[in-house]
Amino acid sequence: MVSSEKIVPKRVLLKISGEALLGEGSYGIDPKVANAIVSDIANVVKSGVEVCLVIGGGNIFRGMTAASKGIDRVHGDYAGMLATVINAIVLHNVLEQHHIESCIMSAIDIPQIAENYVRNKAISHIKQGRVVIFAAGTGNPYFTTDTAAALRAIEMGCDIMLKGTQVDGVYDSDPKNNPDAKRYDTITYSEALIKELNIMDATAFSLAQDNKLPMIVFNVHKEGNFENVLLGNGVCTRVVASSSNHK
Repeated sequence: MVSSEKIVPKRVLLKISGEALLGEGSYGIDPKVANAIVSDIANVVKSGVEVCLVIGGGNIFRGMTAASKGIDRVHGDYAGMLATVINAIVLHNVLEQHHIESCIMSAIDIPQIAENYVRNKAISHIKQGRVVIFAAGTGNPYFTTDTAAALRAIEMGCDIMLKGTQVDGVYDSDPKNNPDAKRYDTITYSEALIKELNIMDATAFSLAQDNKLPMIVFNVHKEGNFENVLLGNGVCTRVVASSSNHK
């Protein structure tokens, strides 16, 4: 786990929202943004850290939004899973362009595009230095990609989960609307729950808390930030399991 002693973790999971790939657009993928994010991932991989990814699909389709407009929630969620597969394909290709070996493992059966998710195979890929991109969430409706990220991080035995967002950490209110919003350097899961901070959905939050999975929330769009926060240098918020880790 990352600490004040700057111990670099051996294996990490990076969760990226689909919206992070939008750039200045309102839909789809900005290739320049995808390239910048992958460039940072490549630098971390080249430093010797084992990396796996979970990518959202909100830049293409969001099941919950569709459900609010009359689409059946189950069908909407499956459409959202397919959106994550599209994003995974793009990231896989850009990783290859950066000479980083990677593979896609899907929670739903799409053999022409991705391997089916099998835990032991995924761990084998990671140990061989490949970046494993977990697509299609958990494969089940009603579960978000945040939940998939927490689940895969635990299953892979990751030292830490990182959530790449549009802002540089967790705030006591929305910094886009409140210029006086306070950013937390470190916060416990219990404190975040009491303060009702919107870090991720309740199921993902509970999984991470129950399994004492530390998390870093950071701005994925700042160049080199992924590597910096792992080294303890970047601006971010660390979410830890208990006050004994709270420094």
